[in-house]
Amino acid sequence: MNENLFTSFITPMILGLPLVTLIVLFPSLLFPTSNRLVNNRLISLQQWMLQLVSKQMMSIHNVKGQTWTLMLTSLILFIGSTNLLGLLPHSFTPTTQLSMNLGMAIPLWAGAVITGFRNKTKASLAHFLPQGTPTFLIPMLIIIETISLFIQPVALAVRLTANITAGHLLIHLIGGATLALMSISTTTAFITFTILILLTILEFAVAMIQAYVFTLLVSLYLHDNT
Repeated sequence: MNENLFTSFITPMILGLPLVTLIVLFPSLLFPTSNRLVNNRLISLQQWMLQLVSKQMMSIHNVKGQTWTLMLTSLILFIGSTNLLGLLPHSFTPTTQLSMNLGMAIPLWAGAVITGFRNKTKASLAHFLPQGTPTFLIPMLIIIETISLFIQPVALAVRLTANITAGHLLIHLIGGATLALMSISTTTAFITFTILILLTILEFAVAMIQAYVFTLLVSLYLHDNT
């Protein structure tokens, strides 16, 4: 109970070396591959889910946008598996680190924007100044649209970080309250424990939803620029 509330968000170290690289690479080992002619149920379920998500996200894209299919599919798998593994006891969730989320958001956003300026230069520049804008508002609107463009990757990263961190903090607080109430009131502790179970189930859903939302927003940014 004397443990710092934010201890679980500290990067784990062994012999002074951070383990983030190993933790980031670990989820890729959980997805099985098969060279058999007939796949088993697990691989068939995995392939069906990937096809469903890919079809839903990439159906709005043209041919140039669909070249990002593999990247976006890998992104949603990575974020989803990382979020789910972070719900295990005594584990570390890399997506609670704003620096890592910015490291994912900025290159993807920049790639989408650069693609837009290369393929649709006039349309991309037209976003900075809507048609029919009064002359005296032109400088202000250009500044506002420029800020809104550059804030997109920050919003992506902060949204993912805040949602995952808030869920972990709630689980930590309610779990600590349950332990403290066990010696005071068994009934209240049982109610708190029930809330903890429900919150944990909700966090499993949030882990998957946030992975989908992050990837979907990247897909929409790409759609606007292709």
